[in-house]
Amino acid sequence: MMLLAAGLGVQAQDKALMQSYQSRLTQLIERVAGAPTDNERYLASEEAIQLLSKALDEEDSERWNWKLPEYASVLTSPDGLFRIFTWAVIRDDGEFECFGIVQFYNEKEEEFEYQLLNDKSEEIMNREESILASNKWLGAVYQELIQTKAGDKTYYTLLGWNGVDNLTERKIIEPVVLQRGVPQFGAPVFRRMRNQRRIVIEYANEAMVNLSYETQYIQEVEHKREKIKGTNRYRTVDKVKEHKEKMILFDEVEPQIPGMEGLYQYYVPSGTEVAYAWVDGKWELHNGAQGRLTDKKLNKDFEPLPKQAPSYNFNK
Repeated sequence: MMLLAAGLGVQAQDKALMQSYQSRLTQLIERVAGAPTDNERYLASEEAIQLLSKALDEEDSERWNWKLPEYASVLTSPDGLFRIFTWAVIRDDGEFECFGIVQFYNEKEEEFEYQLLNDKSEEIMNREESILASNKWLGAVYQELIQTKAGDKTYYTLLGWNGVDNLTERKIIEPVVLQRGVPQFGAPVFRRMRNQRRIVIEYANEAMVNLSYETQYIQEVEHKREKIKGTNRYRTVDKVKEHKEKMILFDEVEPQIPGMEGLYQYYVPSGTEVAYAWVDGKWELHNGAQGRLTDKKLNKDFEPLPKQAPSYNFNK
């Protein structure tokens, strides 16, 4: 079984060819970010999709270590069986549309394949409950990929961002599984949330909302019965315990103005941090997460793409 891995290398003649693809793709992604008109940005994105598709058709393309501009994201799973390319086109009216390609190992066919990602964000009604395919994708530019296992099944959880429009932004926790050999976006891996297939956090575009995967603190309250000294009576004492754990940490959001529930342009951080830790094959919700409040040096803020190209910096 071939694996996506930077260290494996490719044959000399293939290396030159892949470098030429990468050089041309770099130019196109820079045009996606910096071209002055909608038409030019969309044309550059379409050309980038066509060129990347052609590159992924090359033999052993899964071994190539892509290095693209900061305006695009390329994430590869630790097992080498899943890779995803994403970027966004920002329209003149401030609205975002995301594009990309997912490359994966199809166990049934015993070969690497790829599929184009088709952003249908505005057509998806039940965003947190829907199981989606590449051709009906909740668009995002992904920042991190987390690989986990439950039994013999592997999950790739993606953390992403979408600038949406001039009113709101969106951050997404998107589990992906290779189901019958092809990617399925959304999976029931959130414990005690039966219909939840992904987490969607939408909020006012001027708000700063953290979403990251890191080692941080979990606070847990333990209720203990203690005997009152000098008596036969007992009392319940709450003891707070802290421990470090790898987790998806994010800011809870709520309407800034009462009565504005569902109008996400009014949603801002509530001041509470929430976390998901992988426990026994599920993402377990922890309300006692203390990230930046406890250990600032460990926290890594998610830096979204600002609304105006070409000045945005995805990876800084």
